[in-house]
Amino acid sequence: MSLKDKLAQDLKTAMKDKDTVRKNVVQMIRAGVLQVEKDKLITLDDEGIIDVIAKQLKQRKDALPDYEKSGRSDLIAELEAEIGYLMEYLPQQLTDEELTAIVKEAVEATGAETVKDMGKVMAAVMPKTKGRADGRRINEIARGLLS
Repeated sequence: MSLKDKLAQDLKTAMKDKDTVRKNVVQMIRAGVLQVEKDKLITLDDEGIIDVIAKQLKQRKDALPDYEKSGRSDLIAELEAEIGYLMEYLPQQLTDEELTAIVKEAVEATGAETVKDMGKVMAAVMPKTKGRADGRRINEIARGLLS
């Protein structure tokens, strides 16, 4: 079953179960996919859909500290639920140990020695971890290894 089919099925299930948060998340994903498809005049495959989901997940994670500063516990709970639902559609996330091994391999392969070589390392690591790790985590690990 493709990811598009799974999203359509999950939307039906969420509507039957009256799970508004899940329904909203699935609709948001489908709208994002449709927007990309119309803008680029293409049909996204599962990998393209995962990219859309990863972007939406990053937006939610970036908004969380702002919600916490404002003290809106009701919105924080809803945002955390949305993050959880988005994570369900992404591939299994890499652990810090796996990520460190990939970054070390990239540092050795590119010959990076200082933080100035971060671009080379990130360019080598990102395609290998697409959808399975947050770029911020990769950046932190690479900085730690290069400094």
